[in-house]
Amino acid sequence: MDAKNRFETRATFLLLRMEWLGGLVVCAVLAVRHFSEIRWGVFISLFAVIDAIGYLPGALAFRWSPDGRISRWYFVAYNTMHSLVTAGVVAGVWVVLVKPEWALLALPLHLLGDRALFGNSLKPFGVRFEPHLHPAYDEFERAYSNSVGSNSDESRRSADAVRL
Repeated sequence: MDAKNRFETRATFLLLRMEWLGGLVVCAVLAVRHFSEIRWGVFISLFAVIDAIGYLPGALAFRWSPDGRISRWYFVAYNTMHSLVTAGVVAGVWVVLVKPEWALLALPLHLLGDRALFGNSLKPFGVRFEPHLHPAYDEFERAYSNSVGSNSDESRRSADAVRL
């Protein structure tokens, strides 16, 4: 929401997803309009490499872990591969070394699809690798929803207790 309140309510998260959906639609329209110009082997490879490096190793490690704890390196790999900055660098390097091409739409299509359709963004170290409601966030949401619209000292203290 802002630099001091780094969380999203259900409503603001939905609005973010709608923004990402707008970008996804633009990229999808471009892909459809230039369908015959896309080198599909390159497109599929670029689309798949994001999860092959960034998601699958961590997902497998998480499933094989008896307590769900996995190395932070899986989170780093996920966040690196699912970063729009990384996608921009990959696309820029590709344009310089290979050529500009419509197959590069695979990068934003994958990332914006993850964000808009599945609600997945970058993963902090303090949560499980696979989606699971963190007890502290569950408690925060309850405290926040009880304090909305109230200016009492108690509700402010509750809200302050969950600020980072």
